[in-house]
Amino acid sequence: MRFFLDSASSEEARRIKDLGLLDGIWTSPALAREAGIDYRKAIRELSGITDGPVLAELEAEDTKGMYKESRELAKLGKDVVIRLPLRPEGMRVARLLAQDQVAVCASDCFSAAQALIAAKANVSYVAPAVGALDDTGTIGMDLVEQMIRVYDNYGFQTQIVVADARNPIHVLDASLMGADVAALPGFVIEQLFRHPLAEDLRAEKPS
Repeated sequence: MRFFLDSASSEEARRIKDLGLLDGIWTSPALAREAGIDYRKAIRELSGITDGPVLAELEAEDTKGMYKESRELAKLGKDVVIRLPLRPEGMRVARLLAQDQVAVCASDCFSAAQALIAAKANVSYVAPAVGALDDTGTIGMDLVEQMIRVYDNYGFQTQIVVADARNPIHVLDASLMGADVAALPGFVIEQLFRHPLAEDLRAEKPS
């Protein structure tokens, strides 16, 4: 399983890279505003830090605007993947970008039927938002399990990015199911190192 850092901070990206755990970046305009940095500058900097892809969300919502912005963002780094909403407008843009050889991630996937549509559109990645699904009272990881079964049935090559993962349990479940990628905030990646027994043993060691 690959870890994509869910962030727009170059400082955080370097810290996770130093741990040997930076396989890519998952970023958005909202994260750039939170980090106090221009979005396009953030994409350019992050592309220079990671050896993997940078999955960048769009601000435009109409078909024409999404296509124009996608082409502009794709030029900012060596491996920028455009995150398009998994709705008809987004999939229309995905077809256009395929002709331009620009990779696409279908974002905000909330059902296995949507995941099937994304795979048939031959996008590179599809991203179920497991945390958002949990918030509605459903189990987000159940969707990931269904997607893996559907993709295995038909040999689809679209990779599954478990997005909006909020804790180590999401990461463990995703890895047990065989998901390709988890998009994780830095604090969740760091939580993976921790265990109460490890902390107890460290406390018992003489200084």
